[in-house]
Amino acid sequence: MRFLIVIEKARRGFSAYSPDLPGCVATGATRAGAEKAMRGAIAFHLEGLKAEGERLPSPKSYSTYVDIAV
Repeated sequence: MRFLIVIEKARRGFSAYSPDLPGCVATGATRAGAEKAMRGAIAFHLEGLKAEGERLPSPKSYSTYVDIAV
């Protein structure tokens, strides 16, 4: 499965979340660290859903950039 994650600069490091997995978040001292932590958080989140007999969510989010003349 392939999930979109959003990584944002925080006051002390970076935070990450996935729009398709509410409540699934991670942090890291670096952008790469937050991404690595998020991979683990997503795996853990999906394992928990499976253990509870829940249906795994389908990835639906995507991203793009837009150019704006200013």
